[in-house]
Amino acid sequence: MQLWQFIEILQHSLATALPFFGVLGLCVGSFLNVLIYRTPKIMMQQWRVGSVQLLQSQSDIAPNLLQPVAKIVMQDTSLSLASPASHCPCCNQTLRWYHNTPVLSWIALGGKCYGCGQKIHWRYPLVEISTALLSMLVIYRLGVTAQGLFALLFVWTLIALTGIDLISQYLPDKLTFPLMALGLSLNSYSVFVTASESIWGLLLGYFSLWIVVKIFYLFTKKQSMGEGDFKLLAALGAWLGPVLLPFIILLSSLLGSIIGIILMRKRAESRPFAFGPYLALAGIVALLYGHSLIQWHLH
Repeated sequence: MQLWQFIEILQHSLATALPFFGVLGLCVGSFLNVLIYRTPKIMMQQWRVGSVQLLQSQSDIAPNLLQPVAKIVMQDTSLSLASPASHCPCCNQTLRWYHNTPVLSWIALGGKCYGCGQKIHWRYPLVEISTALLSMLVIYRLGVTAQGLFALLFVWTLIALTGIDLISQYLPDKLTFPLMALGLSLNSYSVFVTASESIWGLLLGYFSLWIVVKIFYLFTKKQSMGEGDFKLLAALGAWLGPVLLPFIILLSSLLGSIIGIILMRKRAESRPFAFGPYLALAGIVALLYGHSLIQWHLH
């Protein structure tokens, strides 16, 4: 069977397409776990290297004082998404291929490392299951079309950004900028919205949060939100256009406020928390149901 014939079957048979993209989502979720876990570590590694290189460029600092530090930092630059092979962070035992089977391996191992017995965090199967379910939902709503397939990339990237932000409270430019660029490129062919709507969505998405944060800082002298959130909302605007931006901002603010109040009561104090996950969730809801919910509200 040729590829185009298989795609035609998926397009005409939802009963075949949903299980296929569910399994694909599990596999992608397994990769997203690697991306979520390693990206903050790689970022920290790059920052350390950059700091040492900056210090070395300063002529007033004795090289013999920096040399031991530079040697240690430069030795710790081997981490990437592909290397080293997946291993237990506690005992460094390399995982065998069947230990990387999405969800099933976690169940078979009882949620523990086969080498040291240390518990495997529940977020790993959660990311895999969430990616599978959302992939199936995207295909159910949009079908095996150009919109549906590119929407999968949109959702997968937002899942990765959610996990990274929850762990490190950073939204890396290496993910937000490509997401932004892909949205603009696709909508130059009017895949989701027109080209002009995409550009306006990007600009309004970025500056709507930027203005609010600047006004808040003017009155309180406190930084309420990072620039990564501006870039993420700009990327959502580039994909979905300006019409859905108020919906995204309202829904993410509502979710963030509810969770923030719960966390504040639980901790008995106010602490910074990641806002990116709420923007990402609101973006997914807007992609799949935004226009339907707006029409329902207007009527």
